[in-house]
Amino acid sequence: MANIASQKKRILRSEREQTENRLLTSTVKTYFRRLESAVTEGDASKVEAEHRALVSKIDKAVQKGGMHKNTGARKKSKAARLAAAPAAK
Repeated sequence: MANIASQKKRILRSEREQTENRLLTSTVKTYFRRLESAVTEGDASKVEAEHRALVSKIDKAVQKGGMHKNTGARKKSKAARLAAAPAAK
């Protein structure tokens, strides 16, 4: 355990940031599952809405620093491929 006051505050701050980052990445995963289920159902309007919501969540996670920008771009690319694919899965 740290003895220096500033280090104690830094530990608390890093725990808060870690919790927020975990929340952001978890939310992105949830929206991915929602998009996948919409694709398997085959409802085009629902797929479009879920894809739009997922891209928005990814952009917000990148903007807040919870996700690296290249990771966000990779996930958006994967989501676009999934949304464009036929419901064969």
